[in-house]
Amino acid sequence: MDFNQNSEAQMKKIRKFGKRSGIISGILIFLIVTVMLGIQWVTEYIWMDSVDYSSVFVTIFQTKVLLGTAGFVLFAILTYITLFWISRSYKKHFDIHQLPPFFSQGKLLQLIMWGSALFAGIIGSTIIQGVGWEPTLKLMNFETFGKTDPFFNLDISFYMFVLPYLKFILSILLSLSIFYLAVEVAAYSVFHMYRMNRSAQAHLGITVIVTGIILALTHVLEPFDTLLTNKVNLFQESVVYGLSFTDRVINILKAYILAAVAIIGAVWTAIALRRGKLRSIVTPVIVYVAVLILGQGASVVVQNFIVSPNEFYREEPYLQHNLEFTRAAYGLDNMEVKEHPGNVDSLDEELVERNELTINNIRINDSRPLLDIYNQLQTFRTYYQFNDIDIDRYEIDGEYQQVFLGARELNTIDLPDQAQTWVNRTLRYTHGYGIAMSQVNSVTAQGQPQYMVRNLPPQGVIDVTRPQIYFGEEDYQTVIVDTAVNEFDYPSGDENVTNRYEEEAGIPMTMLNRLLFALDEGSFRILVSGQINEDSKLLQTRNIMDRVTRIAPFFEYDPDPYIFVRDDGSLAWMMDAYLIEEGYPYAESFEGSRNYIKNPVKVVVDAYTGDVDFYITDPEEPLVQTYKNMFPDLFAAEIPEDVQAHFRYPEQLFKVEARMYGTYHMTNLELFYNREDFWQFPTEHYFNEDIEMEPYYVTMKLPEFDKEEFILMMPYTPKNRQNMIAWIGVRNDGENYGEKFVYRFPKQENVYGPQQIENRINQDSEISQELNLWSQGGSQVIRGNLLAIPIEDTILYVEPIYIESANETSLPEVKQVVMAYGDHIVMESSFDKALEEMLRIVNPDGRADRDEPSDVPDGDAGEGEETGESAPILDAEELLTEISELFSAYQDAVAEGRWQEAGEIMERIQDLLQ
Repeated sequence: MDFNQNSEAQMKKIRKFGKRSGIISGILIFLIVTVMLGIQWVTEYIWMDSVDYSSVFVTIFQTKVLLGTAGFVLFAILTYITLFWISRSYKKHFDIHQLPPFFSQGKLLQLIMWGSALFAGIIGSTIIQGVGWEPTLKLMNFETFGKTDPFFNLDISFYMFVLPYLKFILSILLSLSIFYLAVEVAAYSVFHMYRMNRSAQAHLGITVIVTGIILALTHVLEPFDTLLTNKVNLFQESVVYGLSFTDRVINILKAYILAAVAIIGAVWTAIALRRGKLRSIVTPVIVYVAVLILGQGASVVVQNFIVSPNEFYREEPYLQHNLEFTRAAYGLDNMEVKEHPGNVDSLDEELVERNELTINNIRINDSRPLLDIYNQLQTFRTYYQFNDIDIDRYEIDGEYQQVFLGARELNTIDLPDQAQTWVNRTLRYTHGYGIAMSQVNSVTAQGQPQYMVRNLPPQGVIDVTRPQIYFGEEDYQTVIVDTAVNEFDYPSGDENVTNRYEEEAGIPMTMLNRLLFALDEGSFRILVSGQINEDSKLLQTRNIMDRVTRIAPFFEYDPDPYIFVRDDGSLAWMMDAYLIEEGYPYAESFEGSRNYIKNPVKVVVDAYTGDVDFYITDPEEPLVQTYKNMFPDLFAAEIPEDVQAHFRYPEQLFKVEARMYGTYHMTNLELFYNREDFWQFPTEHYFNEDIEMEPYYVTMKLPEFDKEEFILMMPYTPKNRQNMIAWIGVRNDGENYGEKFVYRFPKQENVYGPQQIENRINQDSEISQELNLWSQGGSQVIRGNLLAIPIEDTILYVEPIYIESANETSLPEVKQVVMAYGDHIVMESSFDKALEEMLRIVNPDGRADRDEPSDVPDGDAGEGEETGESAPILDAEELLTEISELFSAYQDAVAEGRWQEAGEIMERIQDLLQ
């Protein structure tokens, strides 16, 4: 007896200890999670405040808290009500002794129900605040577009902001109701409670009705979706993007019928449950599925037998809406269309003189091979790296000049192993240094870029007064500046020059901040290092893409930021921010369901301080107006002139718009329907393969203007043909930024397209022979980008030819320049020589002696031109022997890297061949 009493007492103690341990463990877990979240929120606020965007953080945080609270309450209360009703039904239906023990323990039962409700509330809070904060802010702050759809007569803002929010709310509620219905069905299937228990029947009935109403509301919104897609059923697509004939006749009506069936079926099911007629519950489900299938079938029948036989007639009014709204969505409705005469034989010295600045800025180098050259010749140390070479324009000595430039960034991963210490990576090696800049139209005798800014420290035509790059494209880790350790600046001979940070940017390393960010960074050394003092500052999130995304995660950013030099000599990064949506009615999508893309915001990041500025370039755009309402302190008031001078229209956006214009330039509906005049991007031979041409920047003078400007352009070719039919461009300078235009060529004339020029290069016997000679000599011949350059009323084509030795350390060098004009094509060792040769061919007598008589009799000249025959080569055997010896010497010079000598030998071979 005593033994049993002692044993029972011990078990009580164990249960008591286990209960206390569980409570303590739960409290500890809650505290740890709360502290971790608190540290994350506090450090995020401190960081956002350090970059002067704390208001953005506060707005988003407040919205998330409100939505999280609403989601928690909704999910928790509904979960508790569901579990409470189930437990009450069980207690009414069963004797208490028939149920599991926890049903008789009120506190334990309540703990289980509230614990489940708490868990569901946390899930709901996470989902709703995580997904819903941005749609909610948009709904509360949206601006109208001032343009309505022609069917429902609703402003486009309804489809952009209101409809997505309604669908978001309904999807959450429908998912919840289906989940609770499944839980109830599982709970009430025990001993067939749903057949006998009134409480269970009422519970199931109410949930079914709520689910039916929510399902009906989703169907009520479906007609609006017909304006946002070209799908008319599960199997077919219409030629119309947006509302089509089949949508109008079948799909809208089907949606309303399904909504009615959902409500009627839900009520039917609830009544059947109440009356115990369980077999009749299947009836509304069968009817609902049948209506779904019949609706799909009717859509297929109408599309196949009514629309398809007379498609253009049926879809004509809807095609007009598709055409109009797609042009509006992509900014094509204000396109300035002009005529270009095409192949006019106007190339002469006077034209060259009139367009000297355009000629001087024709690019004969490509950024891709140029990146390898910069990284080998301008890094100087293994821990420096150029990530990208960009193209821009500057006023240099009063002349508008197009240039290549890249940032020399620091990559601490490439430091020697013995230098991979915490002090080096966090305190000493903190920044990259300077830029390299080269001309686009000039190379050295060895085919290397002609530098305008180079070396360490930077020297050249532009003064870089603050060359340190603390923020860039590299995957930088957090560093601390103004410590007891001098920062490495740049190498100078056998010594290293050091530097001290001279700005107030960054997070002050007070003791509290050191503790917080030691926890945030997971680095105990931040807290205990004696090298850090109260003057020290922490620079966090130094990758510029991560930095701007952390500040403004609601924009999408162009993956190709570019560095530029400001008027004060400091360096800054320019980034393009996109606003992309999928709710523009009747507009064709460019990717998935996304059919609206704009670039109304430019972002500038100071490479030294990390200061971020958001500039609005299109203040009339409704989406950016909406974001300005949401975050009034995000955008800068005015755009500095030295920032605007380096705006570039983004290639990514231009490609989307240009590709759309290839179809939507056709305003005649019948042509548009048949795609009879479809334009596409041309192909070119780049490196060793044919690829689709990329847009390219040129400096040129438009025919109607007197001044050269920076233009982004792309040629067009007709579908399945290679001749050039038109070219599209966009202006980049000053107040004209973003103005798009198209020049169309006469359809009755053939204007050579890029691939046709590439084919002519391949077919030219002299050019092919020389390229084959280089290839056989152990070198790789690399074909660069072919550029079609409109100059006044004619077109000039230019392509660089690179030669790269088979050696691992070799560099691609521009050795030849191919130029094509009309039916003529030449290849010379430089751009100037190619242009000179082309001018000689098109005007053989020269400008000065154009009217002077020739010493050659007319008859002889005419006969030679017509027959194409030449005099026999004298001493042919000796000539071939000499060429063979020279070619062997050329191969030896190439193999040993004596490029200048190899070039001279090749020129002698060319002279002998001619």
